[in-house]
Amino acid sequence: MLHFHMLKSQSRRTFLRSAPLAAATGFSLAESVLTAPAAAQTAAPVPFQVFTADKLADALKALQAKSGNDSLWDNPALPFTIVLTTEGKKAGNEYEWHEGRDHIFQILEGSTVIEVGGTPQGAHSTKPGEWLAPTATGTTPCSLHKGDWLVIPRGTLHKRTTAESVTLCLISTTGK
Repeated sequence: MLHFHMLKSQSRRTFLRSAPLAAATGFSLAESVLTAPAAAQTAAPVPFQVFTADKLADALKALQAKSGNDSLWDNPALPFTIVLTTEGKKAGNEYEWHEGRDHIFQILEGSTVIEVGGTPQGAHSTKPGEWLAPTATGTTPCSLHKGDWLVIPRGTLHKRTTAESVTLCLISTTGK
């Protein structure tokens, strides 16, 4: 009972300290308490998405017939995208890094090498928050094979080189 009384006393003290500050700034405590839950209830929820094994198998089959990308999830209301990619022999022209995006790679088939980290040489911005560099020093090559995952945090230099072929899933934050 003593703990409840102390909690009740702390809550009252906190309210009494913050009420004058709220009044001085023109902020109505009652209005914010009453409208915040209502505003949260009026926002339309983002529907969930199930990616069945059959749907993924069909998407992978289509990609293997014609290399490229299949955007599985690109809902502007949420801060990430999910893309399936299949590519043959390919090397990135330049290193890249992003100020507001993180990447999570999962290798589904084949293999690839992703160079990460290091110091860019001759960097240039392609648009706000997006950077490229033709060369870099001190990178670490990560050889990725079926089943491997790689997390590349925002701001980390990276470049992918595929010697034969790779199919991967890329989850990328969108910087929101």
